Amino acid sequence: MLKLKEITCKNALVKSRISGVDYCLNPYTGCEHNCAYCYAIFMKRFTDHSEEWGSFVDVKVNFLERLEKEIKRAKPGTVMLSSVTDPYQPLEEKYKLTRGALEILSKYNFPVHIQTKSDLVLRDIDLLKKLNEPEVGFTITCLNPEIQRKFEPGASSTEKRFEALKKLNQEGINTFIFFGPILPYFSDTEKSINSVFNKAIEAAVKYIYVDKMNYTPSIWARLNNFLRLNFPELLSQYQSTYYSNGSYAEKLRTKIRKLYKDSSFELEVVF
Repeated sequence: MLKLKEITCKNALVKSRISGVDYCLNPYTGCEHNCAYCYAIFMKRFTDHSEEWGSFVDVKVNFLERLEKEIKRAKPGTVMLSSVTDPYQPLEEKYKLTRGALEILSKYNFPVHIQTKSDLVLRDIDLLKKLNEPEVGFTITCLNPEIQRKFEPGASSTEKRFEALKKLNQEGINTFIFFGPILPYFSDTEKSINSVFNKAIEAAVKYIYVDKMNYTPSIWARLNNFLRLNFPELLSQYQSTYYSNGSYAEKLRTKIRKLYKDSSFELEVVF
């Protein structure tokens, strides 16, 4: 069961170290999507939770008040929603912190970059059209619905994400795909990569960013437990990528670049 806690935050608009992004907004700490590979697990140490990562969410109830104050004195720059949470996780339907943030950003003409796994973003098309240079991207890791539900149990289905991309493009909003982390065995084959590229062409996205599985000790510990419970037969294969000293990543990078043949979208391999 999800543990929900309402908290207050000291800051809302945080300077970013992500290339091409000046600020990040994270209205929530934690995420209901509970993805097995979540890179934001390090955020748990900044909370007072003893629960497993993915089983709690802190809602920053004063977030919009802080943002309204901070943005008035901020230099113009691109704002990302979000870097260590999903801005459109299910709780957003109730709290509307992301929607409120978009309303504030539209008043100050800040460019906005959104990345999510939820088709709830479609709710805010009216606001997206008012923003300065909005971009909306969806994380895609796997096209197999059963596998996707295991790795990302609280997120929208991959099919719904592609449908949302099409709808956003029809509304004139620039879109991209973050294809990652590519899941060893499930989405690192030539067939799987080509299928994602073809779906991206159908959805008319402008960019695809591709990333491999990134293993920190905490990510690996979480993923290791997940694999033992769900895919024990693949544990050794994942271990080989974990201990590959970069050889797996180099082979994957070469494969992706070889398969990229369509200039209808731009490709950036970020590992």
